[in-house]
Amino acid sequence: MERTTQVIGQSSAFLDALERASRAAALDRPVLVIGERGTGKELVAERLHRLSPRWDQPLVTMNCAALPETLIEAELFGHEAGAFTGATKARTGRFEEADGGTLFLDELGTLSMGAQERLLRAVEYGEITRIGSSRAVRVDVRIVAATNEHLPHRVERGTFRADLLDRLSFEVVTLPPLRHRGGDVEVLADFYGRRMASELGWQDWPGWGPHALDALLSYDWPGNVRELRNVVERAVYRWEQGGPIDRIEIDPFASPYRPRPMASSMSPIEKPAETAAVPAPAPAAATADVAELGGDFKTRVSRFEKQLLSQALAEHRFNQRATAEALGLTYDQLRHALRRHDLLGAAG
Repeated sequence: MERTTQVIGQSSAFLDALERASRAAALDRPVLVIGERGTGKELVAERLHRLSPRWDQPLVTMNCAALPETLIEAELFGHEAGAFTGATKARTGRFEEADGGTLFLDELGTLSMGAQERLLRAVEYGEITRIGSSRAVRVDVRIVAATNEHLPHRVERGTFRADLLDRLSFEVVTLPPLRHRGGDVEVLADFYGRRMASELGWQDWPGWGPHALDALLSYDWPGNVRELRNVVERAVYRWEQGGPIDRIEIDPFASPYRPRPMASSMSPIEKPAETAAVPAPAPAAATADVAELGGDFKTRVSRFEKQLLSQALAEHRFNQRATAEALGLTYDQLRHALRRHDLLGAAG
């Protein structure tokens, strides 16, 4: 599993997680890597392997969510010829391929209970049995597993084996989401921006303009580093005006022409009512203020945003945390917006 993506970050939360992974790497014990999508679980798994005594042996990866349940056990443990329909010849599984090295099981929480039971035996005794065979095969494999689920909750619900979780959780490395990695958005945006500019043959890196940087810092990044990389690279390759890059498009599907969702694919909440509801009127005062003062699009949007922030602060008696929650923002995002509109003094 060779990667071209580097592990980048300087926030204390991120560095603490890397330090924990680095310390665990030298021990021949299972490790669980927990984190939201796009936080870099695969990169940490590779780090655990490269810093271990097994570094020169195979690192084999299996995405447990990418295969149907009927094939997962055959993929993990292999099968003999004729073991099931379509098994025309014997095949080694991922455990045998990783013998002497590391087996990285991504999306561990998607394993069926049957596969979990066989995995437990393999981890506990170092033995696997190919499907269709009665002969056990000894394997020497270190397990690194990753998931974006809270497995103790799965154990409580009876959908994940407690004994398997106990066996795999010698060490648990939890990766912080990007919204909790203070300062890393700028570092990552600069890195991916420079790399994309180099790929495009630019002679110099122009950097980010204030509007682009503001957009990057105020977004919550539910897709974490993977989403940030896409947004940054897209902004760089679309920029044609020269000077600092100052336009960011977070949603690549944003378009006035995008197709409407089919009624059959919409959730009950999304489906329109039988009788069209009367749309709620926009706040008259806010609409009037923005329209009367005029200005270009960005000026009007900025003015409306400032007015919205001021109104929300007043409604919540200038309690910033309550205001952030009401607006669907994190506390840091609200503070950034207040600073941009010179409202920190008013917020108290």
